[in-house]
Amino acid sequence: MTERLKGKSALITGAARGIGRAFAEAYVREGATVAIGDINFEAAKKTAAEIGPAAYAVPLDVTDQASIDAAISAVEEKSGGIDILINNAALFDLAPIIEITRESYDKLFSINVAGTLFTLQAAARSMIKRGKGGKIINMASQAGRRGEPLVAIYCATKAAVISLTQSAGLNLIKHGINVNAIAPGVVDGEHWDGVDALFAKYENRPIGEKKRLVGQEVPFGRMGRAEDLTGMAILLATPEADYIVAQTYNVDGGNWMS
Repeated sequence: MTERLKGKSALITGAARGIGRAFAEAYVREGATVAIGDINFEAAKKTAAEIGPAAYAVPLDVTDQASIDAAISAVEEKSGGIDILINNAALFDLAPIIEITRESYDKLFSINVAGTLFTLQAAARSMIKRGKGGKIINMASQAGRRGEPLVAIYCATKAAVISLTQSAGLNLIKHGINVNAIAPGVVDGEHWDGVDALFAKYENRPIGEKKRLVGQEVPFGRMGRAEDLTGMAILLATPEADYIVAQTYNVDGGNWMS
């Protein structure tokens, strides 16, 4: 079987668990060396050890510019440069409009939007200096395609990620850097257990009901799994995607069409 990412160096943010970990495992299978970037460095080290010698951990707080710069430098030192960045680190919250707090707003925009932008910027600077181009993949969401009554801030952050992907993609392609995004739908995992609990609180539902209902509503017939997203993440990192610029791809079982 051909290793489509053989010899490539990747940094994945928020990769100690969940979707980020699934991306890391898939990239290693395809021959890449992968930096597991995460604010929980102990968890990142454990994940890297479990994945194998082609994975290694780097501490990364995407709200801290010094931490971002140090992570990029660590990848340069370990692998000679960065070929692929996946901006996966993100935070979720929900509340009715009249109950949204500035604290929630600031935290979500700091991680989901500023974290994406300034990690992308640091990676792009490194790629430009190296002169070999690169691939940057941002994690958007179906929530960025439309508003939801209780999810205003998260939806707004993911809409911003889609917009940033377009602008960065148009600006950086002249350097041979492709910037694109993936918009998942509802993806099962421990993250969604927390989402379900918040919906239970605000919609007066029993625990587990919201999760069951959203899964039933997916045209494919079930919630997504982290592994359902890896094919697109691999494709966008390969030379096969060289002519794909500034796009956001829905990988959501048919939940949203655009």
